[in-house]
Formats: sequence, structure tokens, C-alpha cells
Amino acid sequence: MRDFPNYNSEKIFITGENKLNGKVKISGAKNAALPLMALSLIINKDFTLFNVPDLADTRLMSSLLINLGINIDWKNGKIDFNGAPKKEEASYDLVRKMRASILVLGPLLASRGSAKVPLPGGCAIGSRPIDLHVMVMETLGAKIYFDSGFIIGSLDTDGLRGGVINFPKVSVGATESAIMTAVLAKGQTKIINAAQEPEITDLANCLNKAGADINGIGTNTIIINGVDHLNKVEYAVVSDRIEAGSFAIASSLTMGNIEIDNVNPKNLDKFLKVLASTGSKVEVTENSINVSASARPKPFNIVTEPHPGFPTDLQAQYMALMSIANGETFIKETIFENRFMHVPELMRMGAKISVNNEEAVVTGVRKLKGSKVMASDLRASMCLILGALAASGTSEIDGVFHLDRGYENLEDKLSNLGANIKRSV
Repeated sequence: MRDFPNYNSEKIFITGENKLNGKVKISGAKNAALPLMALSLIINKDFTLFNVPDLADTRLMSSLLINLGINIDWKNGKIDFNGAPKKEEASYDLVRKMRASILVLGPLLASRGSAKVPLPGGCAIGSRPIDLHVMVMETLGAKIYFDSGFIIGSLDTDGLRGGVINFPKVSVGATESAIMTAVLAKGQTKIINAAQEPEITDLANCLNKAGADINGIGTNTIIINGVDHLNKVEYAVVSDRIEAGSFAIASSLTMGNIEIDNVNPKNLDKFLKVLASTGSKVEVTENSINVSASARPKPFNIVTEPHPGFPTDLQAQYMALMSIANGETFIKETIFENRFMHVPELMRMGAKISVNNEEAVVTGVRKLKGSKVMASDLRASMCLILGALAASGTSEIDGVFHLDRGYENLEDKLSNLGANIKRSV
């Protein structure tokens, strides 16, 4: 694993207007790796994951699991897990740094019969309440209460019991919690209005390979028949569709030609159709995407939606592309209420954007200009990176530690494609 920079002082400098050309290999998906890593709490036999991205968030999850008693050996994208959790209280210092830490709640209840997990932290892109996670646990037989910033759960002598979980709204994290908790519950669990993201499919496929009985994978209704235990398993994390989409936009923004390898285009179907509608040439094979562009993009309106709709995690990056479009674009964000925090910073580069609640109107300009900007969250940081790649002059991007949460070796990958990019104090 590589060393990460000093979060408080590192900046990225980009001199733009270089066409990006070449091949890039996409890493494993952070949003798939984190729940898969949490499975080590309930797969008490040997468990191996491949294609794990080396990111700040995956390192935090690794540290959290080690703190709970799991043995971890991590080398070159491969993690070997063994052992069972030895305690039920998750570390506050680790959980407060990452929203996905809530994913250990259900597995701890399943393996230990009790759990004490601090309220989680993470990106400030909306409230993202944990009420649906609590609903899951209570539906499956847990008693949940809150005390001094902790979520505390316990089971009676009957343990976890199957039930009907009907989500009032689609939630990726809560669906993951439901799947991970229900696999070891007695009886059958039915999850209604389940999220359908590829990362959830990845989680369910891994569990089935380990002996779980999960049906309806990839649909909005999932049926789980509980099993007594899970078996030894080896599994490869799905490639990161958001990273792939970000590089696709980079190609379009710079009028380049990038072959994006190690990705399933089906997981980006809606996004790729939108990108083609902006004038980019998009070609796909079974495990690669080639994107090229030769002119300013055409405006094309989007609404973010749960999968298979346009992903919210690509909204900020898409706005960077539309900021130089030949016309006006409407972008509606329906998933997170605070996901336009990149707008003021993109406007520092010369973008013309107005925001009214959940809708942004982007009036394209011919060219962005290099500027000093500050990243507010993971996807906002990538938006500014993309804007800087297309801008004239040099941009200085602060807050880039966010990038290390979700993009593996980003500077190296961009440099290899021809970007003028460096990280320094």
C-alpha cells in the first residue's frame, strides 16, 4: 500500500488544455469494497477479496475491522481476512471519519448478538439519516436505542428473525445493511423497494458464493432465506463505474480519446447514453469503453436517480462537462440535498451556473480559466479536477484529500494520459 499525503497541506496543480489520450485501467469500486470488507465480521472462516482499491476509506474500514478483532493481510489489492470479531464496540475515532462505518452494525449483531456503533461521519453532502438502518435492525428482531452518540443494539434469546422490510425510499446503504443482517437470520426476509445498484449485486453475489440464499438480485424485491453459517470464499470486487465515468468525462472535456479498461459498460448504461447525446463518440466492448470527442459538447438535461438512472455520484463531474457546452443545461439532483457545493468553486473558473433548490441551470462558456479552488467532498473534488483539465492556465485545487477517499492513483493515471498534474504543498 502507498503512503497518503498530509491531508492538511497537500494541493493539486493542473495546467489545462492538454488532450488526454491512451488507456486507463479502472480500479475496484470503493462503494462495493466497503460492504464486502464488512462481511469479514460474519464469514468466520477464511475470506479473500481481490481487486480492493487502496483508498483512505478502505484503509479506514480495514483499521475498524482490525480494531474489532479481525485478522487482515493486505497485499497488492488482495486482502485475506480470518477470525471472528472479539468485541462489539466500534471505535469512535474511526467511525466518525467515514459514513460507511454504519455497515458494521448488522454484521456485529449477527455475529456477537449485540453492537455499539458511534454515529458515523463522512462527506457533508446531505443529512443521510440512519433511520432506515435502524428500521432494518428492528424489523429483524433487534432492540435499538441511542446513548451519548452511540447506536446500541441487542438481541433477545430468539436472535435475528426474518421479516418484511419495506423501504419508504430507495437507500443503497440500508439495502446493504438489510442483506448482510438477514443472511444469518432465522426464516425468510423480504426486502421491498430495494436499491438496485451494481455494488449491491456484487455484495449479494459474494454472499451467495459463500453459501447464502439470496434471490431477486438486481431487482427491487430481494428474498433472503437465512442460513446457519457462511463458508470460505474468494471474490473479486467489481470495477468502479464512477471512476470509469469520470475518465469518460475527462476525455470529452479535453477533446481526447481514452480507452477505459476493466469496466462493465452495462453498469453505466444510462450515463453512456447521456454522454453520447452530448456529442461524444462512445464505443463499448464487454469490459471496456472508448470515449472520444472533437468539439464542444452539446447541452443535455439530466435528473439524478437511483440505479439504473443517472448516478448522483457523476452529477458534479457532468456539470463540469456542461460548463463548456454550447448552450444551456438543466441538472436536477434528487438524491442528496447538498450536492451542489461544487458550484461556487466551478464558478471561480468562469462557469455560469445558477442554483434553485435541487435544480441547477448551467449556461456553457467557451473556455474555463485556471483558478484557486477548494474541494468540499469526494465528487466535488473530481469535478474541479475535470474543470482544471479543460481550463486555460494553471489551477490550484485545495482539499484534495477527498480524492484519496475514492480515486486510486489518480494523478498517475491522468499523467499517463497526458495531463499536466502534480501534487505538492
